[in-house]
Amino acid sequence: MADKNQPISGNDLARFSGPNTFMRLPSANDLAGLDVAVLGIPMDIGTSWRSGTRFGPKEVRAESAMLRPYNLQTGAAPFDSLQVADIGDLAINTFSLSQSLCIIKDSYDAILKYDVVPMAIGGDHSITLPILRAIAKRHGPVALVHIDAHADVNDEMFGERETHGTVFRRAYEEGLINPAKTYQIGLRGTGYSAEDFSEAAGWGFQHFPAHELWHKPLANLGAEIRRDIGDIPTYISYDIDSLDPAYAPGTGTPEIGGLTTPQALELIRSLKGLNIVGCDLVEVSPPYDTTGNTALTGANLLYEMLCVLPGVTYR
Repeated sequence: MADKNQPISGNDLARFSGPNTFMRLPSANDLAGLDVAVLGIPMDIGTSWRSGTRFGPKEVRAESAMLRPYNLQTGAAPFDSLQVADIGDLAINTFSLSQSLCIIKDSYDAILKYDVVPMAIGGDHSITLPILRAIAKRHGPVALVHIDAHADVNDEMFGERETHGTVFRRAYEEGLINPAKTYQIGLRGTGYSAEDFSEAAGWGFQHFPAHELWHKPLANLGAEIRRDIGDIPTYISYDIDSLDPAYAPGTGTPEIGGLTTPQALELIRSLKGLNIVGCDLVEVSPPYDTTGNTALTGANLLYEMLCVLPGVTYR
């Protein structure tokens, strides 16, 4: 354990000070020897409603100072067995969505030359498409666990084919994901037509609408997904708007009637055992939640995803 990076303890340095890295972990420029690389993608030029996710990575990192290394509920001790560091933010072009998506893809190509699991802090959901392009280049078409209020399978938005609402149609068309092993959880709200929700089911996507999950624990659902996927390389994309805005108001496209934070924890924890090759936490928009609670929730969900990665020690 001594040779692994550890978060700075709040008993050694006050939590309101120290580096603004995820969980106050060491920062790193060299990915050699890392098992997990946490990175920020501060972008909101792919959004269609409320902006502000460009501030997501900084605020999630700030709120993550509250987190401690050991997971009391599950026994996970990720820093005992995994070498984790924060590799900073990608230098996107804040004036160009198309160029930013290329920067993300090229950056991930470089990251994935190393045997490392990248964990991205968004940023709006458009970041996931170039990430999947790089992930599929390395691992082939992946299984996808996508937790979100929205299916993000639009064809175009204002004539644009690559936005936060078109990600998973493009991923399907480009063969980046295995459609029979794609699970969209928490969908709800309104649409323009029935096809907004039914077309992707015809591709093989499995849908779990939020209203079917109300008042239910999600551990069994996660276990079923885990058994169905088996050992296929898997990507997790967690949109914070999957949660009801009562729990996470700081997001760009809120929808009422969403998941609860206990359900989110149950779901992520039940995915332990999957061959997770990457994940992201997107759509935290701090200006719409000045309490910091949405970013704190996002930081905890990212930590929970870290705790279910392959190779994590349990005490």
